[in-house]
Amino acid sequence: MLTVDYELMGMGAGQRLLDVGCGNGRHTWAAYSLYDCQVLGLDMLETDLQKTRFALYTADNSKRNGNGNCWLAVRGDAAKLPLKDRSFDRVICSEVLEHVADDKSTVAELVRVLKDDGVIAVSVPTRLTESIYWRISKQYSRNPGGHVRIYKAKQIMQLLRDHNLEIFAVRHKHSLHSIYWLLRCLFGVNNEKALVPRMYHSLLVWDLKTRTKPVRLLDDVCNHLFPKSIVIYARKGENGKRLQTA
Repeated sequence: MLTVDYELMGMGAGQRLLDVGCGNGRHTWAAYSLYDCQVLGLDMLETDLQKTRFALYTADNSKRNGNGNCWLAVRGDAAKLPLKDRSFDRVICSEVLEHVADDKSTVAELVRVLKDDGVIAVSVPTRLTESIYWRISKQYSRNPGGHVRIYKAKQIMQLLRDHNLEIFAVRHKHSLHSIYWLLRCLFGVNNEKALVPRMYHSLLVWDLKTRTKPVRLLDDVCNHLFPKSIVIYARKGENGKRLQTA
């Protein structure tokens, strides 16, 4: 399940992509598999990095011909990136800023390593869904590594603008996953054996594998009503395009 749209980001051959807070490597793997590019996945958790490395090794093995691609998956702090200034053409920061103690310093680091005229995609949970989850379940926000803030759309966009980023597109994603987390909050966030959330999760897994048109259409419609995430696309410097929303 990808949150970020690589076509909107203008991904292309020869580019360098940084995926901050890569988790299990879904975005890192997709970029590496689909484009002739170099990717770096960065995360704080070694267990997640191991999953990312496995996915990238699998991508290596599936390629019949070497195409000059290369990848790394390393441990690092988003607020103190161990990287040179202006070293990446594209940066992804998906579902990370709601976790960090200092979101301003983190965004400053993302911008620092992004090349002039480079593109960044940032996603965070929507205010609507987060407010509901926080109200229903104390465990949702109090789990170790959990969310420490709720963003209004205008707040996250202003945070990016304050760091010399020009927003050119906004998208809303994953409405069907909003229902899953609602069920998790109702039946216990840490209750992995709860039957109803497990059954709904099976439906989501089936959808990921089949991508049936009716379910995709339902997700698209519901993304206008109760999306799980807001995704903001921005360009560093003076060449941003006019804002597009969907």
